[in-house]
Amino acid sequence: MKTNNLEKDINQLKYLTCKMCLIAQSGHPSSSLSCSEIIGSLYLKLMDLDSDKFILSKGHASPSLYSALMMIDKIPKDLINNLRNIDSPLQGHPDVTRLKDVNVTTGALGQGLSFAIGLAIGKKIKKEKGNIFCLIGDGEMQEGQIWEALMFAGNNDLPNLITFLDFNKGQSDGKVEQIMNISPIDKKLEAFGWEVKEIDGHSLSEIENTVKEKLSKKDGKPLFIISNTKKGYVSPNLTILDGNHGASINDEIMNKVIEELEISKR
Repeated sequence: MKTNNLEKDINQLKYLTCKMCLIAQSGHPSSSLSCSEIIGSLYLKLMDLDSDKFILSKGHASPSLYSALMMIDKIPKDLINNLRNIDSPLQGHPDVTRLKDVNVTTGALGQGLSFAIGLAIGKKIKKEKGNIFCLIGDGEMQEGQIWEALMFAGNNDLPNLITFLDFNKGQSDGKVEQIMNISPIDKKLEAFGWEVKEIDGHSLSEIENTVKEKLSKKDGKPLFIISNTKKGYVSPNLTILDGNHGASINDEIMNKVIEELEISKR
């Protein structure tokens, strides 16, 4: 599926994300919503679904990934009722043994980027077309494995690797800057040999233009996109759950989401 109306379809993706989290009464909805524009843009418009791969390193945002897979008809929409059920393919974190379309099991934070780098190297060695997209979290950047992976990728010629940082400034125990500040990110990554761009992670045009600019080069360094986002972002007019990392959605919040996104109740 390639969208004819990206904004409308990402609104539908957000609805599915919130609805499955409401039904499950869990699922990290605020962390899923902060990266909905990124995941939606990739799956619904920017990725070549035959040759590109996406790795969700911040695995707790899996509802957003599952919603994207529903939107492109990789998994049935009626699975919306099965998030985090014991026998469900839609586990709390992506599990490739349950659902092959998630590409790798993630959720032990820090590991997904290393896997993405391995895929990028594999494509380079085999001279295969396509790119590897990876999404990491800012709290996740406190993991040592992330920095080893960043250093390794920056020392290798991997123009087919594009990594987004969901820079929503929050993590499980509070604000990133108060727990373990990771800034200045741009200077650190440039010193490691990456190309670095900073964007509004909720701007569809900035996401698209940044990715397309990189893809047009077909050479150079791996790209790291610092995407400034907000936890619980639904629209410019509505942010839910007050930045709480693990809060659940209730019926009142769901109705506000439906009204804001102009989604028919179903």
